[in-house]
Amino acid sequence: MELSKVFEDYFSELQADMVAICLEYVENRAEDIYIYCSYEPEMYVFNVFFKINNQFVFKHNLNDAVNSTSTIGKKALIYDTSEQRQEAVLDIGLENLVKIHEKCKKYGKEMPTEIKLHYNVKQSRLKGRYRYDLVYSNDDELLPDDIFELWFEEMKKN
Repeated sequence: MELSKVFEDYFSELQADMVAICLEYVENRAEDIYIYCSYEPEMYVFNVFFKINNQFVFKHNLNDAVNSTSTIGKKALIYDTSEQRQEAVLDIGLENLVKIHEKCKKYGKEMPTEIKLHYNVKQSRLKGRYRYDLVYSNDDELLPDDIFELWFEEMKKN
């Protein structure tokens, strides 16, 4: 007999899927994964950055954290950061975010305006921070990318 799923199960599964797709993108070679999700009326945002070799890098700069060089002296490209792969990660992340919103509506739960997930790869530990107030919609200057980059800088400093 299958137990019926509750909202929290769906919420956890969708977040786990976001982590899985980001982990796949770095081919399981990262220390930490930082996932940023935002939803403010009619706008979904998903982005991710990583900690690799003790360096914080955006998804398009993964190879900047790689210290190895090839025999020609050029930096070896370890990660495939092609535009297609980056877009695939973002598309799947956005799909999951939309699904989270659908589950929130279905179960009468409030949709977070911001989700910040930190996944520690070695410990397989996921922590989430959630906000429910408008973060950038009421601000004439701030955009979701600004908030994502501020978080990146904050994590880099710590």
